[in-house]
Amino acid sequence: MAHWKNITGGLSAIAVGSRTVVWGVNSGSQIYHYTNHDNNPWTGIPGGLADIGAGVDGTVWGVNSGGSIYRYTGDTEDNAWLHVPGKLSRISVGSRTNVWGVDSIGGIFRYTGDDADPWDRIPGGLVDIGAAADGTVWGVNSSQQIYRYTWTANHWVGISGGLSRIDVGSRTSVWGVNSSGQIYRYTNDDENPWVGVHGTLSDIGAGADGTVWGVNSGGSVFRYTGDSPN
Repeated sequence: MAHWKNITGGLSAIAVGSRTVVWGVNSGSQIYHYTNHDNNPWTGIPGGLADIGAGVDGTVWGVNSGGSIYRYTGDTEDNAWLHVPGKLSRISVGSRTNVWGVDSIGGIFRYTGDDADPWDRIPGGLVDIGAAADGTVWGVNSSQQIYRYTWTANHWVGISGGLSRIDVGSRTSVWGVNSSGQIYRYTNDDENPWVGVHGTLSDIGAGADGTVWGVNSGGSVFRYTGDSPN
């Protein structure tokens, strides 16, 4: 049976780059960075965001409730977040060079790093997206259909299953939850691509090193500790 360790705190969305790069936002748009201190596990970060993405190299991006996009500067004072042109509703970060997002009408975008034209529009329509540092990108659409991006063809390949939220730590670490909160891990088996994982979550974050965190509909925070026989 899978085991999830409850972590003190309350979040509505979570993002994981690695064991040491875990960020989240709560239902009041407050931003937190995990510190791994037992008595005070979260550090509040100035700003207000509705969704957040964190990469393995410490890159952190977010979007607010109005769709405005921000990149974290590391400055914990007044200039903590740099505004980036564009509008997104969900964002995912694999690394500094692999930032993806979707907007409120399902449009898919990849960050180019060009100040004058920062986003490439990617064909397709998704409501959630997961991007990893190794270039792996997955997404789900409004019908809970699952897709994997192929770079060579600029195309999405359909994958069997149904999910409402997805996140990608690497090619071998793809996790998701469905609309009922059931948790699944991708197996790369064509006949049985998803393994159900014990627990219930509303959002999930997977890191490049295999670290997985999640939050449930009540805001409780959990870290995945692996499987055991019981």
